[in-house]
Order: sequence, then C-alpha cells, then structure tokens
Amino acid sequence: MTDRILVNITVNGMVYERWIEPRLHLGDFLREELGLKGTHLGCEHGVCGACTVVVDDEIVRSCLTLAVQADGAMVETIEGKSESGAIRDLQDAFLERNALQCGFCTAGLLLTADALLQAEPEADRARIREHISGNYCRCTGYHAVVDAIETVGERRRAGARGAQP
Repeated sequence: MTDRILVNITVNGMVYERWIEPRLHLGDFLREELGLKGTHLGCEHGVCGACTVVVDDEIVRSCLTLAVQADGAMVETIEGKSESGAIRDLQDAFLERNALQCGFCTAGLLLTADALLQAEPEADRARIREHISGNYCRCTGYHAVVDAIETVGERRRAGARGAQP
C-alpha cells in the first residue's frame, strides 16, 4: 500500500480535505470521494472529453489529471456550473437545438463550450468546431452542437451590448 497524501481541493466553492492515494485521478476523486457523478469517465485516455472539468479557469481532462495535482486548486464541475446558473443559457440552447441525445458527452461539451465563449466571445463556427474537436459525441453529429454554441455566443454578445451604457 502506498502512503496517502493530504489534499485540500476547492470544488464548486467548497473546500474538501481528504487523505488520498497518490495515483487517484481527479475524475475518480470527484466521483468516488465527493459523489459528483456528472463528470463522466469514458475512454480514460484523455481523448473523449467526457471527463472535462475546469481547474483554475482552465479546462482539463480529469481522467489524466491526478487529484494531487489539484491540491490547492479551484475545481468546477458540471454540477457547480449548473447549480450556479452559469451555463443555463448553454443548457437551454442544447435543448432548443436538439444538441443532446444520450447525454454522456454533454457535461464535457458544455464546460468546453463555456470556456470557449468566455475566452473568445466572437468565436465563429470554424473556431467552435476546432475547440470542441476533443469532445466525442456518437449521437448528434455535432451540427446541432455547433448551432447551440453559436446561438449562445450571439445571445451573450447581444446581452453584453445591451448592458453597456
């Protein structure tokens, strides 16, 4: 048995202190230690994007990130973003545009899309496609996903313009 390591990780605004195995991946920490099942583990090789979370404002693959690497970090999961309302517009647009079916990839796509629109509010369809290329979806074919993200980008830009004096 390996020695356990004490970590302090802020997840969705709450600080968690846990003794963990050094080899525990962040995705497993979120799911097993904290019961946050919205972060899905698909390929466990970092290629499908289902395990995407936000660590210190950067999207990461939680299946490739060790939990000890998140010690002292701020982690946001789909549950935190959903409960805060931060991605409500994206969730609504995915529903409106039929951009979800089985839902396995949806959490990763939503977090990836939100990160893109925060960094690049003017992202066009080509940029959206490029940015979500690391998120696999076997059901939708991506057209509706790109439509939904583009719609939210337009709405956010219109809202920002309307809020300025």
